[in-house]
Amino acid sequence: MIKLRSKRFSRSSSKLGTGGATHGGGGGSKSCAMMTSEIKWELRPGGMLVQKRECKESGGEGVITIRVSTVSQWHDISVQATSTFGELKMLLSLLTKLEPKEQRLLFKGKERENHEYLHMVGVREKDKVLLLEDPANKEQKLRVNRSPHCTISV
Repeated sequence: MIKLRSKRFSRSSSKLGTGGATHGGGGGSKSCAMMTSEIKWELRPGGMLVQKRECKESGGEGVITIRVSTVSQWHDISVQATSTFGELKMLLSLLTKLEPKEQRLLFKGKERENHEYLHMVGVREKDKVLLLEDPANKEQKLRVNRSPHCTISV
């Protein structure tokens, strides 16, 4: 995390002439304290330096809870907001017994790639991600399950 100080530009009461004395004695020191507020910066995965967001809704340290829904069940998973969809697939492989290459994750109607970051595509606390089994993988499993020695003769 990078910390930089920011200064706000404002007119000083001393430059306004003799009318500055009518503002009261404590006003000048209060504005000086506000001018040197500290801004926290963060470096995003894409390399962009941006002002750090203060997220008070998530319990802390950027951990979010996502509901991953399959056809027949759902799982609530807590992950870092800066995780990738590939990392999410690794966690789901432990729960669903599907290898990461056999999974397809959809968010907001679009299939997401393994290298995409959750927070960069807009995944937030309590959002829903859809998990589907890759259709090519389903077909391959069906072919393996059909055994060639089970033929019906007429």
